[in-house]
Amino acid sequence: MEELSTYEEQIMQILWKNERAVVREILEELPDPKPPYTTLASSVKMLEKKGYVDHRTYGKTHDYYPVVTQEAYRKRSFNHLVKNFFDDSVENVLSFLVTEKKISEKEVEDLQRLIDGFENREK
Repeated sequence: MEELSTYEEQIMQILWKNERAVVREILEELPDPKPPYTTLASSVKMLEKKGYVDHRTYGKTHDYYPVVTQEAYRKRSFNHLVKNFFDDSVENVLSFLVTEKKISEKEVEDLQRLIDGFENREK
């Protein structure tokens, strides 16, 4: 499955939130500046071609819905990020978060509890 652009991710966020939508409804929820209707329609069709959405047809109306769950996409994207930008190392990810101050002391403590719990289950 291909990676999504930020724009395509915005469309998917709307579909995940609403569970289904026609192009006009997606357009209404996109932030300004809004793309032309035809551009959005083409993007939704591309998401369908990539295997992220499908549609039901009612007359001339296409009702689009996600076929990839948000959780599955999140997992795949995170694994791709770790592999391609952090040498497939969770330690490198955590080191980056700490160095960039993107993680609080409380979050570090929570992670330590998770690790301790994991180690205790292993024994």
